[in-house]
Amino acid sequence: MSALAGNALNRKKDSLHQPERPAVMFGAAYYPEYLDQDRLDKDLDLMAEASFSVIRMGESTWSTWEPEDGQFNLDWLEPALDGALKRGIQVIVGTPTYAVPMWLARRYPEIAGQFEPGRAMRWGRRQEVDFSHAAFRYHAERIIRAVVGRYADHPAVIGYQVDNEPGLHLFANRGIFEAFRDRLRRQFGTVDRINREWGLAYWSHRLASWDDLWRPEGNGQPQYDIAWREFQARLTEEFIGWQVGIVRGLARPDQFVTTCLALDRPAIHEASLSRTVDVTAGNPYCATQDGLSWPPRHQDGRCWDGQDAAHLFWLADRLFAARGERFLVTETNAGSIGASADNRPPWPGQLRQIGWALAAKGAAMIEYWQWHTLRVGTETFWGGVLPHDQNPGRVYQEVARLGGELGIVNRAVGRLAPVAKIGLLVCVAAKWGVAFQPPFAPPGCAEVYPVHEGAYEALIAPWYQGALAAGVALRLVHDIDLVEDGKPLVTPAELVQRWPVLVAPALYVADDRLLSLLADYAAAGGHLAVGPRTGYADTMARPRRSPQPGGLAAPAGVTYQEFSNVEVAAVRDTGQGLELPPDAAGLAWVEYLRSEGATVLAQYDDRSLRQWVAVASREHGAGRVTTVGTSPNLALARSLFEWLDPSPGLWPDRPDSVVIHQAESEAGRLVTFAHNFSAADAVLRVPPAATDLLTGQPTGEYLRLGPWDVRLLV
Repeated sequence: MSALAGNALNRKKDSLHQPERPAVMFGAAYYPEYLDQDRLDKDLDLMAEASFSVIRMGESTWSTWEPEDGQFNLDWLEPALDGALKRGIQVIVGTPTYAVPMWLARRYPEIAGQFEPGRAMRWGRRQEVDFSHAAFRYHAERIIRAVVGRYADHPAVIGYQVDNEPGLHLFANRGIFEAFRDRLRRQFGTVDRINREWGLAYWSHRLASWDDLWRPEGNGQPQYDIAWREFQARLTEEFIGWQVGIVRGLARPDQFVTTCLALDRPAIHEASLSRTVDVTAGNPYCATQDGLSWPPRHQDGRCWDGQDAAHLFWLADRLFAARGERFLVTETNAGSIGASADNRPPWPGQLRQIGWALAAKGAAMIEYWQWHTLRVGTETFWGGVLPHDQNPGRVYQEVARLGGELGIVNRAVGRLAPVAKIGLLVCVAAKWGVAFQPPFAPPGCAEVYPVHEGAYEALIAPWYQGALAAGVALRLVHDIDLVEDGKPLVTPAELVQRWPVLVAPALYVADDRLLSLLADYAAAGGHLAVGPRTGYADTMARPRRSPQPGGLAAPAGVTYQEFSNVEVAAVRDTGQGLELPPDAAGLAWVEYLRSEGATVLAQYDDRSLRQWVAVASREHGAGRVTTVGTSPNLALARSLFEWLDPSPGLWPDRPDSVVIHQAESEAGRLVTFAHNFSAADAVLRVPPAATDLLTGQPTGEYLRLGPWDVRLLV
């Protein structure tokens, strides 16, 4: 199988594509054990009336499954499973390992997670244990085997979720640190080699023996940091893989195993971890109300914090890219998702918009968190499908409407996968690298050496937003699906065939062989677009000695030695094919590009920057390399994508608030989704012979979209 098609290990073929399962399963997390009243039948009836086909249960309550050490209470879930089966609702059962009971924490205090020696995390929230500790593993395996063994044969159970949103903390317990030191010792062999490769003469960090390796808290050395982050991600991956192996030994062949990803967790590599499960699952929560609007209110990439509609699509695309295939949404917005001091329930229509955006991007399941809004606990004000009074209201009605519409589309076109024309190269290692040494600080930060966990997304955001504004569909492509451990997984010709245009911004940490593959891709006929920071450092976050952009300077026909932070740098085109509007500009970052054989497409207007090149392009073999030396604003990014893909975007005369994207069924049927991300009506001129998929009626020449509306057209 080509790496572009998934490249997943240990996959169970067609684990989701069972005949009895709808193309898009629909439901919510359901916790009858949290309730102080018996309303199981009423809840399940309401779910069936809302077209629910799946619920997730059991993953949060180890102390309910095992109230005391070795005393199991395993039968309480059976009435819910029986009731769900009676109504045709399938169930995903979770393992409860992310929320340990107090009896375990009390009896084995050594399992507490630590950020530094002697500073153990206090029990009282969740995920506060060292999951590598043998005492935890013993009890975790026992409860996994008890729960899964009890319900593996129940006909309502279609799959399992192990743990929940793993990778929340970078633990530094002594055992974990010693394992890290052992890993470095195996990797480098001698302290002389790590001294040399990490440059540890700097600030007297040179090691005389492996005992001299310092602990991570307070570390200021970038080579250490990227190794530490990668080690933590592998630790999380091993833990999830360990659970998956246990569950697979107990589950039926037709049941899948997954975990749910929160993509902002610091200790995960989303693509690598997803290879340990049968299907990627995740929790793409997004801003609502005006935070779901389009065009974006923030034009500065440094402020991209999910406050526009692009962020919703970005999260869904990341889940699809993790394995290159359809994914499960295990949690998403049902109501307000803030704490008690941040209440922003979705405006009418926005839940439907979110649901259809996720389905169009390849979601094979959409589940809300959760069915009931809780009356107790930390998440008392995290809104569910039912409010605190437990009576169906506006949210339930909107959810039920979406459930009915999903049924129509499931029957009419079946499984959908997103259509994309251009690849956008993403790299988790580069994310770690620019977090520790960011090209710009977080807004309002005055530190000299800041750590900016959002720096990578801030560099990627303008490109993603620009493509959305241009009506150009992107598919995210992970670096490890192209090159892994220095070995190419795809040929340049295969890469050209799949992605005639490939965009590579923010590839700060990059394998030499990956850069060589990108150059060969262009020579084979591809159009490679290189953005800021790409190629600058190697896999140890060391800036390359070669002319920048490292490994790509010669094929790109440009080079630079200096770079600068800026507020805004106005950009104008040179009449060489790239047409820019008057408001085109670079933001936050400028690389002082010099042309060495490339055609200059855009220059800076600022007198101090006019000698440098903003955008340049050069033929390379049968293809082309285009270099952009600044972080583009929306106007510049949109123009770049309109130039990279000169075919007309989807319905180019659409109103600014309307986003058009497409998905294709397994039978090749194309569905167009028209979203109006605005509180005002929008009128859209549609192609001839367009039909509303949900009503079966022709749309006519003009289509009116109401506030926060979405229409499906064929």
